[in-house]
Amino acid sequence: MYANREAAGRRLAEELSRFENSPHTLLLALPRGGIPVAAAVARRLNLPLDVLVVKKLGFPGQEEFAIGAVGPDGVYLDRQVIESYRIPESYLEEAIQRRQREAREAYERFRRGRPPLELKGKNVILIDDGIATGATMKMALNLVRREQPARCIVATPVAPPDTVAALREVADEVVCPLQPEYFGAIGRFYVDFTQVDEAEARNLLDGVDAAVSPGEAIDPRNVELELEDAALQGILTLPAGPRGLVLFAHGSGSGRFSPRNQYVSSVLARAGFATLLMDLLTEREEVEDLRTARLRFDIGLLAERLAGAGAWAARSADTRDLPQGYFGASTGAAAALVAAARHPERVRAVVSRGGRPDLAGEALAHVRAPTLLIVGGLDDAVLTLNQEAQSQLRVTHQLAVVPGASHLFEEPGALEQVAQLAVEWFSRYVPQAEPAETGN
Repeated sequence: MYANREAAGRRLAEELSRFENSPHTLLLALPRGGIPVAAAVARRLNLPLDVLVVKKLGFPGQEEFAIGAVGPDGVYLDRQVIESYRIPESYLEEAIQRRQREAREAYERFRRGRPPLELKGKNVILIDDGIATGATMKMALNLVRREQPARCIVATPVAPPDTVAALREVADEVVCPLQPEYFGAIGRFYVDFTQVDEAEARNLLDGVDAAVSPGEAIDPRNVELELEDAALQGILTLPAGPRGLVLFAHGSGSGRFSPRNQYVSSVLARAGFATLLMDLLTEREEVEDLRTARLRFDIGLLAERLAGAGAWAARSADTRDLPQGYFGASTGAAAALVAAARHPERVRAVVSRGGRPDLAGEALAHVRAPTLLIVGGLDDAVLTLNQEAQSQLRVTHQLAVVPGASHLFEEPGALEQVAQLAVEWFSRYVPQAEPAETGN
């Protein structure tokens, strides 16, 4: 089993390592479940990522049973099934028109005005989080072939052997590490198979696009942080001439592949800040936490890991001269505040997104880094907790409320506001020689 889609993507990247940094290779993700998997591959191998929208045609009354698929301008039909069950042409015509319209609208939402990647002459790797019958992937292959790529490669973490064999008849290569004889459903092979919402998928695509787009002076790379009690995996992004380093403390049940944090990281990198996204738990601990949800609330442990990452960065040749700031989300915000209180000499500023600063407890009164608390206007419970925590801070601080935003800042433009607020706060305080210490 895979811990989650990000872990599955890391495993898939191992199988695709020969394509790392290839200027002739790109990734296409099938939304929405394929996007976190493909994003992990893109980050590991430094490859550009785009989306390929293919809508499944469902059997009448049983939408999960695929009888074909459509893209914005193409159709694939399983004629054997259609003829065997005598599915009316009138049903097919209506379903095709409806699903094609949905596919075109989805393209607009996912790409947010970005032009599609050029496929002609490239190695195109199509990625999904799992493949059952292969009908949707066959349609995707048909669509991609029209663009005259050099090779079409299907990559998926899990699929039954007969589906893999069938796909090898139509793809140039199929990469699938896990091929169980008894398949059942894709979700059986993931500990966490939570549905990927569209806002999360869009933000993840934005983050990868910013990090690996050719021609940008940004160098994202995977790093391993050797701490006293654990070896943590991270993604370090270094723009040219960085102004400082922002370390990210993820929220409950999340990690370095958090699409929201990746998006904020990409905006900070464009503004000249180096960023370090890291898993505060080891892979073994992540699996345990997915079952028990215990470690994500161990603020002491998370703060210790974050502080350890800061010490690692202070020793690393690329980042040792950079002033540091912390960006914390959810429970990670509490860890950031506790770590900042313990190491005032190192941490220049803290930003909390939808955070739980109340969980920092007595450490709030000892924070010396200017602190920005960002909360969604619709997130009533968390807003109250932030207001209460604000009264305990004895340092320059501000509470910024994003109007109309919920806890995850999924609304159009909400996460963009968060990123801009973070850029402004870190630009004001991180490069300073000494943090301000007067209350607000």
